[in-house]
Formats: sequence, structure tokens, C-alpha cells
Amino acid sequence: MTMKQSPVAAVESTSIDADDAVATDAEAMRAEVAKVIAAVRPAVQADKGDIELISVDPDSGVVEVELQGACTSCPASSQTLKAGVERIMKDRVPSVTEVVNVGQLYFDDGTAVTL
Repeated sequence: MTMKQSPVAAVESTSIDADDAVATDAEAMRAEVAKVIAAVRPAVQADKGDIELISVDPDSGVVEVELQGACTSCPASSQTLKAGVERIMKDRVPSVTEVVNVGQLYFDDGTAVTL
């Protein structure tokens, strides 16, 4: 004799936990952002630089990257990031609101003496 599971029990056993859904959305967004980084990386590398994905915040839409190599000292790197990478990223991943270079936060282009 086979016992049938009630429809309610079947739905409850296959429902996705809210935390799992958020994690899945965050992972999906990070994967999409990583694809875009992979697509723009050859252009950045052609100028002796590189770009590395650091983090993606699905709640705010902020993507943190680090520009490396020649990009760290290039005066046009912020323009490349905003007009190039950020524009492409927003076009391909609509939930992205901003792309930030975390390396720029630590790069000191001031005088020999800093406060």
C-alpha cells in the first residue's frame, strides 16, 4: 500500500528558504558581473593593466574592482572605469548602480609627506 503525500506537504518540502533565494540572487549577480569583467579584461590588459573583481553588493548594486598594473598610475584610469567599464556593466547587468575602484582608495598620488 502506497501512502500519498498531501499537496501542502509536497509544497512545503520543496519551498526555497528566503535566505537561500537571496544567496542565489547574489551568486547570479556576481556571476553576471564576472562575465562582464572577463569581457573587458583583454582591452585593459592591452594597455598593460588588469582588472580584478573584488566584491558585488546585490542590495546597493555597487561593484568593487581593483585596477592593477599600468592602470594604477594612469591618469585616464578613472575615466576608463566610469565611461568604459561602468557603462558596459550597467548595460549588461541592470541591477548594477556603480563600479568603484577599491585600489584607488589606497593609492596615494599626493606629496611625499601625507597626513
